[in-house]
Amino acid sequence: KKRFSGVWSWGCSRVEISGFGHLWCTMGGSYSKPREISSVYFPKFQSELPDLTGKVVAITGCTTGTGFIAAETCAKLGAEVLMLNRPSSRADNALKSITDKVPDAKVIPIPCDLGDFSSVKAAAKEIHTKYKEKGLDVLVNNAGIMATPDIASVDGFGLEMQTNHLSHFLLTKELFPLLEIAAEKRGESRIVNHSSEARKMPNTPLNGSHLEKNGGNLGGDESSFISTLTLSSPVWERYHQTKLANCVFTFALHDKLCARGSKVKALVAHPGLAATNLQVTSASTGGMNPGMAKALMYFAQSAEDGTMGLLQCAVGTDAESGQLRGPKGFTGLAVSLPPEPLLTDPIAKETLWKLSCEAIGSDWQL
Repeated sequence: KKRFSGVWSWGCSRVEISGFGHLWCTMGGSYSKPREISSVYFPKFQSELPDLTGKVVAITGCTTGTGFIAAETCAKLGAEVLMLNRPSSRADNALKSITDKVPDAKVIPIPCDLGDFSSVKAAAKEIHTKYKEKGLDVLVNNAGIMATPDIASVDGFGLEMQTNHLSHFLLTKELFPLLEIAAEKRGESRIVNHSSEARKMPNTPLNGSHLEKNGGNLGGDESSFISTLTLSSPVWERYHQTKLANCVFTFALHDKLCARGSKVKALVAHPGLAATNLQVTSASTGGMNPGMAKALMYFAQSAEDGTMGLLQCAVGTDAESGQLRGPKGFTGLAVSLPPEPLLTDPIAKETLWKLSCEAIGSDWQL
């Protein structure tokens, strides 16, 4: 029988398109909460993480999913955790959940809407005020949205690119002095970006138009079963460009940090296919058919297992600058992976840095 090897070439077994299509079509209904999956590796992994007493860790997008698990884990390990989220009941509930489980946790909410540069600058200013002496040990640029409608942010950029990359570029620039303070005081600090398997699917290079003020004009929202499965529709191309940008940013930053002999490390992680609210939101906004989301989650791992790469990069004892960490495919232990050529292309790195600086309205010389 004819077999399909597009999206499934990410690292899992190939799936017969007729069988998968039947599964997708017959499941139907809605996909309103992440599938419950037992963690395979996380309990042992968590037990081997180092003590973080005295460290300050800032994490974006930590109301649920990998961001929340990273925040809760760092709090359990003794770190002072800054939770950067849009003000909402979800943010309040996430904060309460951690303090209920970890009564002596040092957890500080920082209002931050990544869809608005002014909110990002305000968050950075608040952090500077509170940590100008102590510094910041780890910045985890975790937040992300997936397969959302083709709309513009308040600043005119594609909302997905601004949320997933441009605002993180701005936040990293604004907080970099604090990262250098921590590195000088305690030997190192880290910047961790969060990418996805979509960094390499579809296999298209970085497109500068996605980093410019083209929000609402980046291909529209039309998609089909086949284009979703192959990630070939404009909806998935936009997401791919943001996840590729996360990686290109990391490797461009790594190059610049090495050139100046900095003690600040730049790393990037990917979660494989983890059962989080990312797919729930995509299903609710029309980027992914609910039946497709349900079917896809049968190949997923738990959100905890999906967080291992992120935590390795953020606090792991053997993490090195310039590393990409995550499972080899959809699931499995997080390991150091060789970056694909798209991620380290010199022209892509130069283009991304230039256009990102133009987007935030400020040059960033390292």
